[in-house]
Amino acid sequence: MKILHTADWHVGKVLKNQPRLDEQKAVLADLVRIADAEDVDVVIVAGDLFETSSPSPQAQSVVMGTLLQLSAQGRQVIALAGNHDNAELVDKVYGPVLRRLDVHVIGRPKSPANGGTVSVTTRNRERANVAVLPFVSYRFAVRAAEAVLHDAAQHTLDYASHVRRIVEALTAGFTPDDVNVVTTHGTVLGGRRGGGEREAQTLLGYELPTQVFPASAHYAALGHLHRYQEIDGPCPIAYSGSPLALDFGEEGNEPVALVVTVTPQRRAHVRPVPVRGGRPLRTVRGTLDQVIVEGAEAGDAFLRVVLTQQASAGLGELVREQLPNAIDVQIAEEFRPRRTVGDERRSRLDRSPVELFGEFLTDHAVADQRVAAMFAELMDEVTG
Repeated sequence: MKILHTADWHVGKVLKNQPRLDEQKAVLADLVRIADAEDVDVVIVAGDLFETSSPSPQAQSVVMGTLLQLSAQGRQVIALAGNHDNAELVDKVYGPVLRRLDVHVIGRPKSPANGGTVSVTTRNRERANVAVLPFVSYRFAVRAAEAVLHDAAQHTLDYASHVRRIVEALTAGFTPDDVNVVTTHGTVLGGRRGGGEREAQTLLGYELPTQVFPASAHYAALGHLHRYQEIDGPCPIAYSGSPLALDFGEEGNEPVALVVTVTPQRRAHVRPVPVRGGRPLRTVRGTLDQVIVEGAEAGDAFLRVVLTQQASAGLGELVREQLPNAIDVQIAEEFRPRRTVGDERRSRLDRSPVELFGEFLTDHAVADQRVAAMFAELMDEVTG
């Protein structure tokens, strides 16, 4: 059986006011090309279909169209909600429509009998059992456990313990004669961040030990961290990463999709396949003359320009005039004016609420990272 594993599409993502929908269309079209060329049987999209919980009609059209194209030729498609997605939209709008077309989309954690474990039969009459766990927030871990287990969850358990119990329930029906897969959207201990993930859902309280995945699984298909990586564990575990570099922290990432070959008798073999269509991101640093020379050699890459000189009137406009692809122009930290004590109040305007709350915790000697994680999560919910 061949599985195409992808995740973290983030359709609708804008970078420094630069729309990227055309790139996203091209990238997802290339995923469809890969599915066709590799003749895969099953496609798993491990969360974050969209960038926001209120995606535009254009973003929804791109995602819906791609899921339908991936399901062509009898392929089975399974997609789940990530922390950026609107789980209600996925369950109540996409679910009823796409289910009729053999596309399985899961927004909230469900019990095995109610769609939490999806059993599919491929064109070659092979059978796969896929345990599907959408993103579970720290605050709703107890509620998710109760929805899956149908009993009162213990509030005293930590986040990882709740997730472990959920996965145990979802994988209880795995059989040795089928291909067994777990897919979820979360942070596993040892995973390297890609650079553009939301801080709120990658802090210590959200990290999961690899032991949450059972040895009975042939493969664990993960989303959330934007860099392709394989992680040692009881079964083969991999993040596909994002098929498009989403932020300048990800400019070194190689966008790929994973082609996974597996049989009931043999655990997964993972092969990364490059995904084309996205424009590269590149940071150039130096004086005005230096960045103009280096930026001119960067092709069609979007540029972050860091100037190692004092600011002057019209400097940013001059950079953009010479380098039309420069979407972020800034002065290097060491060349910025030093703030005095009297400037401290104004300097707060440069920092996010999460950073300011972190300083507040530091000032009050509160060392529990869960408090910062909960604040950041609330900010995400309030701001979308």
